[in-house]
Amino acid sequence: MMFEKYDAYKDSGVEWLAKIPANWSCIKMKFLYSDVSIKGRENAELLSVTQDRGVIPRAWVENRMVMPSGNLESFKYIQKGDFAISLRSFEGGLEYCYHDGIISPAYTVLKKKRNDLKEGYYKYLFKSKIFISELQTSIVGIREGKNISYEELRYSYLPIPSGTEQNKISCFLDQKTSEIDQAIAIKEQQIALLNERKQIVIQKAVTQGLDPNVLMKDSGLNGVGNIPQDWHILKFKYLAKVRYGLGQPPKQLDNGLKIIRATNVERGKIVEKGMLYIDPNDIPWDRNPTLNKDEIIVVRSGAYTGDSAIVTEEYAGCIAGYDMVATPFNCDPKFLSIVLLSHYVLYEQIYLLRIRSAQPHLNAEELNELQIVVPPINQQRLIANYIEQVESDIDQAISLTKRQIEKLKEYKTTLINDAVTGKIKVA
Repeated sequence: MMFEKYDAYKDSGVEWLAKIPANWSCIKMKFLYSDVSIKGRENAELLSVTQDRGVIPRAWVENRMVMPSGNLESFKYIQKGDFAISLRSFEGGLEYCYHDGIISPAYTVLKKKRNDLKEGYYKYLFKSKIFISELQTSIVGIREGKNISYEELRYSYLPIPSGTEQNKISCFLDQKTSEIDQAIAIKEQQIALLNERKQIVIQKAVTQGLDPNVLMKDSGLNGVGNIPQDWHILKFKYLAKVRYGLGQPPKQLDNGLKIIRATNVERGKIVEKGMLYIDPNDIPWDRNPTLNKDEIIVVRSGAYTGDSAIVTEEYAGCIAGYDMVATPFNCDPKFLSIVLLSHYVLYEQIYLLRIRSAQPHLNAEELNELQIVVPPINQQRLIANYIEQVESDIDQAISLTKRQIEKLKEYKTTLINDAVTGKIKVA
């Protein structure tokens, strides 16, 4: 979409602003906003300063219902239309206040000095990427973890369009960003539906097969229903041999061997994020920690309990971390790895097991007792290949949709930057 430009521009004299419309002003922040510190209103509503929703009642923020310790008399009073500065402001900008109340004394409260400053416009300016970049590069002391104070910020220059233009810009951005956010929400819903479709296809394939006309029988398993007559129900221990990985972490070595930990297991795949390398001389080789192609890593504890991934050729020879390793036999490894992530196994069995203890946990004995629907070996291979193709097609569609979301986010960022700095004329 093409937007108009202003009739004339002038050099702002400020690097991050560059040229601004000729009728705009550019003034130091200290002439526009003051640092206020009003205390002793502990009966006012308690607010939270958030990066994505501004300053809002703490009761609205998930997991923030616990009252803070200490004397609320030291908390600062803030009113609707004010802005809050925090240590994280150089990451997410200044936060607009939507309600009267009190916030932690760790924050700085800014109140406008002039009536011609329209809150809607500065709400967008202070959260724009171009302004945040100014914070990151020009404010002294941030790199040392020093809080952003008004003493530093007040020397930054801010653009000042006319009051009418400020209102037009904020109304324009309200509408456009809302439209972009709606488009993003629709695409995120599309991704959710694609993932749901993938799970449905997998569940149907691993419990009913690929032939819709085959005779069926009752499986007797929760979440499964009927299965083909020539299929069987077997415990996991009759399909794979389970062993544990390492008990203690070996010494790290930059040029050592890769160790596959729970954080490297992600829904059927091994990922490089956070990969560690360990010293071969510090590995207890008697524990048989070497991973072989087509073995399956099953996470045994923590937040990722129950997640699993098949070992591809790329990771054969790596070292098993602190989780379990299943070596399939008398079954197709790809089929078994898919089954472990199917709804009837992961949700109906593994997740129910892992929540029985105080911390999420799964041991070899529990893994061995999982009930698995097992087709004949030739059908296992056909099903695995079919699912692999379906997953590939759906994952491509998801990847495309994610790229579209990123483009929309980039467009939103550019639109806000251009509007608040006068690079485009919105009305």
